[in-house]
Amino acid sequence: MGKPLLSVVVPAYNEVHNLKDGVLVDIYIYLIKQKYDWEVLIVDDGSLDKTREMVAKYINNKKGFRLLKEPHRGKGGTVVAGVLAAKGDIILFTDMDQSTSLNQIENFWLHFGYEPKTGKLLNRKHSADIVIGSRSGREGAPLIRKSMASGFSILRAIVLKLPYKDTQCGFKAFKKEAARQIFSRLKVFKEKAVEGAAVTAGFDLEILYIARKLNLKVEEVPVVWQHKGSKRVSAVKDSWQGLTDLVKVRLNALQGKYNV
Repeated sequence: MGKPLLSVVVPAYNEVHNLKDGVLVDIYIYLIKQKYDWEVLIVDDGSLDKTREMVAKYINNKKGFRLLKEPHRGKGGTVVAGVLAAKGDIILFTDMDQSTSLNQIENFWLHFGYEPKTGKLLNRKHSADIVIGSRSGREGAPLIRKSMASGFSILRAIVLKLPYKDTQCGFKAFKKEAARQIFSRLKVFKEKAVEGAAVTAGFDLEILYIARKLNLKVEEVPVVWQHKGSKRVSAVKDSWQGLTDLVKVRLNALQGKYNV
């Protein structure tokens, strides 16, 4: 493989269940059919189960796959480690459970100025710096999660002036230069001490807030999303954490920590 056009960053924490379901097989089968060069970085967040061993075994003979073994810092720190190690011109992070399948990247290519099937550069001059997935309707999600998501969207629009329908979708892609600019300025995830599974809700909010401060072009694109229940997800806990992180981002902004 040559220099990758696409880097796929997949954070992983105690993912034995998803690995047994064949998520990496699905990712590999999709990518080997593409005409552009790619790489996949599985970034382990200090898993306590057999995640690292299972990933290492699967990717042993797979060119383009890498396993990064990181200390436990939560999703935010794990994604940052993967993004900073990525070599592609476009860097996507996506959840291990593939609630949004990797094939949804096809909806993003034209927004970045590339031909979707071949990866051929068309017109990058006026293209987006960041493309984020939007889970309109959240089909299959429990009513309580839909209600809390709706309330959270109103709060983030008021507090952070973020105009997006869905800031929390775990399917976001960046031009490499934009990713470097944003991730070097993150504050909230660096302050957090985490225990167990941690979604680091403020991570996505902070990314998008900094992008607006930098006047980067962000486009929101609908993606197909399937609800996949997880014992690690708590609607109440995650919503409270999201509200706390929302306040932290706003306080950091008032203190000038994101000034450019």
